[in-house]
Formats: sequence, C-alpha cells, structure tokens
Amino acid sequence: MNKCIILVGVGGQGTITTSTILSKGLIEAGFDVKMSEIHGMSQRGGTVVTQIKYGEKVYSPIIGDGEADIIVSFEKLEALRALPFLKEGGTIVTDVREINPMPVLTGEAVYPHEAIDQLKEVVPNVIVVEAAKVAEELGNVKAQNIVLLGALVKQLALDNVDWRDLIAKNVPAKTVDLNLAAFDKGYNM
Repeated sequence: MNKCIILVGVGGQGTITTSTILSKGLIEAGFDVKMSEIHGMSQRGGTVVTQIKYGEKVYSPIIGDGEADIIVSFEKLEALRALPFLKEGGTIVTDVREINPMPVLTGEAVYPHEAIDQLKEVVPNVIVVEAAKVAEELGNVKAQNIVLLGALVKQLALDNVDWRDLIAKNVPAKTVDLNLAAFDKGYNM
C-alpha cells in the first residue's frame, strides 16, 4: 500500500529542498519513491506544492483529492488550501506562521487567522509546530523547513535513515550546523 505526503508552502520557504531530503530518506529506507513539484508564482510569494508517493512500487507521483496520508504545511493558510487532498483519518503537520498572499495585501481578501481552529474542526490529527519561531531562535527563520522535516520524520517513525547525513549533504555548507539543530528541535517537539 502506497503512502502519500503533500508539502505546501510559499515560495522561498524551502518546500522543494525539504521534499528532496524527504524523498532521498524514503529511498534510503528502501521504498520506491516518486515526487512531483508544482510551482505557483513562487518567485513572488506564491504557493509551492510537492507531492510524494512512496511504497513497494509507485507508478505515479500525482495525489488526488482524499488521497494524502499527511499534509505538511509551512504556512497555515496553505494547510487550508491543501485540505481537500487529505484522506479521512489523515494527519496535518503545520506551522502557525502567517504570510499574507497578494489578495490579502491588496485588500481583496482577509487572512483566516483562525485557520488552525478551522483545521482542527475537520481533522482529528493536527500537529501544530512553531517552526518559524524555533528557526528564528536558532538564528535564521529559513531553517523553518528543516524544523518541520524533523517533526514529520518523528511522525513517520523512519529511524533507520541517517537524516542528519542527508540534511548535511543537501543544504548549503555554511548552514549545516543550523539545519541539524533545526532538525533536532523539530524531531524532539
């Protein structure tokens, strides 16, 4: 039986880097893995979505409505947007961070500050991680993605993978220590 994970964020949050590390870790764990990237207006703060399927044999990376076992959201509005993909009984791992999209900035829409409450009303398993805050406390908010990766890896219980080595090989050399600390914080939350 294949498992499906969707990672959603805003351009510049490291969604694709996180998905790459996760995919490599799943391969190291012995799974067949397929990953798909969907870039919105990522250079302008638009939505970035990656879909990962893994299992014994995967034929397509595309995840349809109601198929995702887990949604990892780097920004809580993005979790709401991705909600139709979550299967019944699925899990959401989300940061509390708010990044105003263009319609909010132009006054055409209002940001749903109560997004976490809305998620909890319909999803029994919502894991809230203050990833951006933790990353900022570590010295750089950009490590938010690796804090979330740590929280996700804990949920997946894939301890047979050397996640720290994968992180070290897939982030800029000057940020390795920061990202390893971020992973540990997320994993131990």
